[in-house]
Amino acid sequence: MENVFDTLKERGLIAQTTHEEEIRELLGKEKVTFYIGFDPTADSLHVGHFLQMVVMRHMQLAGHRPIALVGGGTGHIGDPSGRTDMRQMMTLETIRHNCECFKKQLSKIVDFSDDKAIMVNNEDWLLNLNYIEFLRDIGAHFSVNKMLAAECFKQRLEKGLSFLEFNYMLMQSYDFLMLSRKYDCKMELGGDDQWSNILGGINLCRKKDGKQVYGMTFTLLTNSGGKKMGKTASGAVWLDPNKTSPYDFYQYWVNVGDDDVIKCLKLLTFIPMNEIREMEKWEGADLNKAKRILAYEVTKLVHGKVEADKVKEAAEAVFGGSGSSENMPSTVIEPGTGVLDMLVETKLASSKAEARRLIAGGGLSLDGEKVSEPTAVITESMFNGGEIIVKKGKKTYHKLIKK
Repeated sequence: MENVFDTLKERGLIAQTTHEEEIRELLGKEKVTFYIGFDPTADSLHVGHFLQMVVMRHMQLAGHRPIALVGGGTGHIGDPSGRTDMRQMMTLETIRHNCECFKKQLSKIVDFSDDKAIMVNNEDWLLNLNYIEFLRDIGAHFSVNKMLAAECFKQRLEKGLSFLEFNYMLMQSYDFLMLSRKYDCKMELGGDDQWSNILGGINLCRKKDGKQVYGMTFTLLTNSGGKKMGKTASGAVWLDPNKTSPYDFYQYWVNVGDDDVIKCLKLLTFIPMNEIREMEKWEGADLNKAKRILAYEVTKLVHGKVEADKVKEAAEAVFGGSGSSENMPSTVIEPGTGVLDMLVETKLASSKAEARRLIAGGGLSLDGEKVSEPTAVITESMFNGGEIIVKKGKKTYHKLIKK
């Protein structure tokens, strides 16, 4: 059986490793328990988390055991990594609710049956810590000078780093120590922005228990311009169908740039690499076919085959010229609503200012008719058969239903 390290490397998923040869050897000769942490900063995971879930599944398919660690404890602090400002504080009730939401979403990608994977919550050991004991036992092993040199803190020092956030690295490191002791966890995986925190945990396990553990980070999901993917005009692309509909989720992947589609196929799907290498030769209209394959595969993983088939059919109905489908996302609108309000209400634009820019750029059509005036209004006579098909740009469609 192929070593999963080689699989991850071939697909471009690995960014950094602490001990490359040792990790590859370890993953090739024994079943390894590893963990990835998810802090409950919202009530849904998003596309950035999805890449981490794909890595967990690759590892699990190769016989290794994932621990999904939800941050019921660290969520009280907030990870400063990759942030330019402090995260908003959340109540214990909100944090616990978000953790429950994560469990459902993770279970779609990772198999938790028969102890093949486990889910733990770091509130179990973090919330009841004695602060003085923790400082003496754990804090003594961390150098403030080294912490301040870490990228996750360095980029925050100019704008201000709270002492609260400064504790985060100690807590994440303590997580690794606890998982190593309780579950013989030997590896921590995470996005490349977690490198400093992972190193902290590895050093702590060595200093406290004399135990060698390992770390591996994977590529952040960015486009060819280096910008993080998973954002739209209306916000993040969520895995929760109530926050990002399966149709909009599918459309997001159909709309990825030509330069990004092959990379996304490698990172986010389980299509064999020999098939993807064939797609790398595709050009022009064939790239649109690759995008549809990407959109279908990712939607199927997140929302299931039934939903993926529905949205694929809906998208093909629109592009095939029928212009309507029962599975297209829809909003009930009252006649007399202005187009700017309609665009914001349907989340096709995040603000009226953005809606105006869309119209000024010729990017809005109602039932095939371009809208050129931002003062335009949705009238009763426009509802052909009780609905209007809104087209934003080249590929985004939405159905308006008469109230």
